[in-house]
Amino acid sequence: MLEWLDARLTESQRRLPPGELWRYRVLLGATLLMMVLIGLYVLGIPTYAAEDRLPQLLVVGVCMAAFGAVVVLMRRLASPSPPAILLCLALSVGFILGTLPVDSPGAVSHAVGMLIPALAVYLLGPRRGFFFTALLMLYVGAFHQLYHSGFGLARPVFQKPGAWMSNLVACVSLLTSWALSWLYGTVREESQQALQQALKTLRESEGKLFSVLESTEDVVVALDREGRVVTANMMAKAVGRHLYGRELERGAHLAWMASPGLQELFQKALAGKRERLEMHIPAQGRPMTLDVTFNPVWEGERVVGATLFSRDITERKEAEARLAELHRGLVDVSRHAGMAEIATGVLHNVGNTLNSVNVSAHLVVDRLRGSRAAGLDKAVALLRENASRLGAFLEEDPRGRQLPAYLAALSGQLAQERESVLEELRRLTESVDHIKSVVSMQQQHARFSGVLERVEVPTLLDDAMRLHAVSFERLGIQLRREYTASASAVMVDRHKLLQILVNLLSNARHALLDSQRPDKQLTLRVEEAGARLRIAVADNGVGIAPENLQRLFSQGFTTKKDGHGFGLHISALSAEELGGSLECESEGPGTGATFTLELPLA
Repeated sequence: MLEWLDARLTESQRRLPPGELWRYRVLLGATLLMMVLIGLYVLGIPTYAAEDRLPQLLVVGVCMAAFGAVVVLMRRLASPSPPAILLCLALSVGFILGTLPVDSPGAVSHAVGMLIPALAVYLLGPRRGFFFTALLMLYVGAFHQLYHSGFGLARPVFQKPGAWMSNLVACVSLLTSWALSWLYGTVREESQQALQQALKTLRESEGKLFSVLESTEDVVVALDREGRVVTANMMAKAVGRHLYGRELERGAHLAWMASPGLQELFQKALAGKRERLEMHIPAQGRPMTLDVTFNPVWEGERVVGATLFSRDITERKEAEARLAELHRGLVDVSRHAGMAEIATGVLHNVGNTLNSVNVSAHLVVDRLRGSRAAGLDKAVALLRENASRLGAFLEEDPRGRQLPAYLAALSGQLAQERESVLEELRRLTESVDHIKSVVSMQQQHARFSGVLERVEVPTLLDDAMRLHAVSFERLGIQLRREYTASASAVMVDRHKLLQILVNLLSNARHALLDSQRPDKQLTLRVEEAGARLRIAVADNGVGIAPENLQRLFSQGFTTKKDGHGFGLHISALSAEELGGSLECESEGPGTGATFTLELPLA
């Protein structure tokens, strides 16, 4: 049908955008359809009374002439608006003249009248379409009834109240038809605009992607499921000429697929996996090393092909080999010098965190041992024993009547146990992550400069506190938080700062544990001090003797029986690396101690 309609449009009309082309199609199709309906209507005119035949033939002639004019204007004019106006006008006039002689309320509510507003809105827009809708509403709602009442002279206008109600319903239907058509047209236009914008964005993205692929020095090849080349960038074509003497053409099988290793990677990519391989190729006297990666191309949930990314890493591999040789020599020289200090630093910081790991692990085991899950097995066994009379068991047996409430309580208890275990596992995971970060930092022999990031100090302090939260609770240590800083964020190495805080909290815990006093208290403060942020960890533990304050941060100094004297020394060095300082204040034994870490705000 569309091909038949397009064949009757002009060449310029067929080249119009889809929206305008469809407008011409609807205009032509509606006109031809109305001409066919008028032809069928002519066949029924002989059944009319003799005095009604001539007016009906006149109406038919006017409509057919108007429809013919619509077809002529549509092919000659550059705009579809004039022929569309003529079509809507012809339909409206034909509807009015065709129903005016009929003295019946049903005549003006004919389905043809309902189509006119919809067609007018689509062809002319909501404003022009409303003109024809208002014209029909005026005719249907008032003029038709007034005409057949002789405008009140032949009979009273309201002699048929049912007719007026029917005509009112027809008016509402006409207005509804216009409103729905306007709403549909608005939605369609917005959708079309969104589609055009999306297509424009897609074309721009394709252009940018093509520019990126052509500007890279990597080989980029897209393959279908059979291993045929879909597209390849210029670098891929150049590498193909260099290695195989011919370019990678669209539709050709990739020559590299002859390698069994690449075939295996390609098949894994078709299975939805990302695979990578270093490939050695002899090429004109100098072997090449290529880093090849296969990625699956998804279409919904189906893999339709794969992309091959390859890079010549020959020079990099040669440089890495030379660097590795030099590195081995440097490692042998430096390993012995820093081995003792690194090992003790790692053991100290990891040991602090392992205490929390051990506590969390024991808590998880204890809670799993005390789980109420065994009660569920008993309830299931009870249900199985009474499976044949389950209804009577639940209603009559005392155990059965208590079973639903028991299961509800058990469900709540198991949910609480699950949340509790998950929370402990989360804390255990955080502790393990901190152990990994401490080990990674301590393995560096030279000054290590980590990644700087914006850190909210109260949040990080709470994270460090959670590593010891369980042990603090068991020891009866009261925790006070005094976070009064308005600008509490600093740019620091997160793991290095966390290492200092964990060490200070661990020392405070040991000081409170050794004090044996009942009112153990730990205070955490965060406050501004000019252009610096001050973090204080204060306890009311055993305190520090005045003669020990000056040596507190020295390497190897400790007052603990099993201490090694590296924790505060490393923390002080880390504070200096962060651009800050670490200090301690204490009035003597039994008075507690306050460790203050200052960091620059900017």
